[in-house]
Amino acid sequence: MTTKQIQAIRGMNDVLPDQAHPWEFFEDTVRDWLRVYGYRNLRTPILERTELFVRSIGAATDIVEKEMYTFVDELNGENLALRPEGTASCVRAVIEHNLLYGGPQRLWYWGPMFRHERPQKGRYRQFHQVGVEALGFPGPDIDAEHLVMCARLWRALGLDGVELDLNTLGDAECRARYRQRLVKYLERHEARLDADSKRRLGTNPLRVLDSKNPELAGIIAGAPKLVDDLDESSLKSFEELQALLREAGVGFRINPRLVRGLDYYNGAVYEWVSDRLGAQNAVCAGGRYDGLVEQIGGKPAPACGFAIGVERLLALIRDYARAVPRVPDVYLVRQGAEAERYGARVAERLRDGGLSVLLHCGGGSFKSQMRRADASGARFAVIVGDDEAAANVVSVKPLREAGQQARASIGEAIDLMKKGVSSE
Repeated sequence: MTTKQIQAIRGMNDVLPDQAHPWEFFEDTVRDWLRVYGYRNLRTPILERTELFVRSIGAATDIVEKEMYTFVDELNGENLALRPEGTASCVRAVIEHNLLYGGPQRLWYWGPMFRHERPQKGRYRQFHQVGVEALGFPGPDIDAEHLVMCARLWRALGLDGVELDLNTLGDAECRARYRQRLVKYLERHEARLDADSKRRLGTNPLRVLDSKNPELAGIIAGAPKLVDDLDESSLKSFEELQALLREAGVGFRINPRLVRGLDYYNGAVYEWVSDRLGAQNAVCAGGRYDGLVEQIGGKPAPACGFAIGVERLLALIRDYARAVPRVPDVYLVRQGAEAERYGARVAERLRDGGLSVLLHCGGGSFKSQMRRADASGARFAVIVGDDEAAANVVSVKPLREAGQQARASIGEAIDLMKKGVSSE
């Protein structure tokens, strides 16, 4: 009887060792990038009370209505959800632990998010985000900092062709006025709207403007513009943000149709997009959410932030081939009873010296071990036999460049190989 193979859930993907090097490259780059801007790491649970997302994201959003993974906890009857995004969890933690009493906070997080939707390129049921949040800052200088930060990250990753779309949603009163005008306009074209847009018309009409259905392009293009309903304060703040971006040399284009799918946004909103990703073209999106802290139960505080879709950005990194696979500096070959024991000690000494070492395990002939050394991608093979063990030395053989095999003490071998590694 053959046992049935168990496979991963569709849309929740394994990252195999040969696929992991772009992730590692990105993770290292992101940590360095956030450190130089003074952002501190915050880690929140994957599970939250469903109410948190209903209250923050909005009950009439696609995420809450159709995409959240929710269930009732059998132990206490609580309705829980796998987090579909990170901002609400971050703000909840800030309120719960009174972080704002110590002053404004610059925070970042990294982790998996979950949405129950049809998997497609750039859209998965489990996906990962890097989120950056600034709480307690009224802006627009902090909004500009976030966009300058993003531009720096794209440079550090070696990406080009990532462009910034910018818009403002104004305050709640501006949006209420605009919503009335938009609904009247869309109702005149209701017969031509698709099913999703008809549903949104009665719940979240601004989301109709974000439709990717090409048959609605003409209707969306003719829709009234939110900028016509902005008050003086909203316009001034948006103009100040644009001036700060020009001064910093960050290019942008105003996209009056840009809206965010989460109810908590107000003021400036933006997306960084790439034409290399097809329909799911946004790699980073965010904006201001000044009412969210109070909405979740804290004292009123301004806030803004953004999230980067890791899988989408990794697709661009792979395109640009900047993420080089990591390989060991050294593959240690050992042959003989004494060499087995001595080789393990040598490997630790080499690691103490700052080299990454792949120690051959499992036996095998010298020839087969050397084949594995070459296949590992290591720059050097360190060869240990019983003769080397008796003399307390090693033999070093270059694998990626011309050079003779040489016998040396462990200290001399470390110096020799570190010079070779640092010259890459």
